Amino acid sequence: MSELFVKICGLKTGHDVGAAVAAGADAVGFVFAQGSPRTVDAATARALAAQVPDSVLTVGVFRGQPVEEVRRFAEESGVRGVQLHGDEGPEFYEALRAEGRTLLRATAEHVKRCGEYGEDLLLLDAPDPGSGKPWNWGSAEFTAPEGRWLLAGGLTPGNVREAVEATGAWGVDVSSGVERERGVKDPALIRAFVEAARG
Repeated sequence: MSELFVKICGLKTGHDVGAAVAAGADAVGFVFAQGSPRTVDAATARALAAQVPDSVLTVGVFRGQPVEEVRRFAEESGVRGVQLHGDEGPEFYEALRAEGRTLLRATAEHVKRCGEYGEDLLLLDAPDPGSGKPWNWGSAEFTAPEGRWLLAGGLTPGNVREAVEATGAWGVDVSSGVERERGVKDPALIRAFVEAARG
């Protein structure tokens, strides 16, 4: 198996981005959805994305926004990936596919396989996204999807290794689990998370 894919989400400062890249993250996420303490504007995301090496995927995170707004933010910020975090149907992925971006579908539903909506990566979030509450991944009801999927929701440096071993996840995504207070990242926690995730 290749090395576990790690995405650090909700970055707001150059310090955050530097810490995530230095720790060995494969992807970094910028939140464009309104109402989050981690939301940034397109200009801020563009400045932050400019600090990220080409080997690390930059992702804009959207929730229930019109496809034209998603496209505009993606273009203005220069992110190379788009993560849709609502009830967007396959037509959204088709509309955004033409730009040649990496498309991520985030859902709290049980999904059989990655790619059903045309996404490149599937992100399985906890039923209450952004709450820091994890899936019960040890339960018999939890079934891992097929293909390239990331486990998210309630992951921390203390539980991520157990979660990966229990689910066989292809990758992991973290935001609140590497914060010292809501919306404020901690470089030491970012480093500890990446190290723990990869065991």
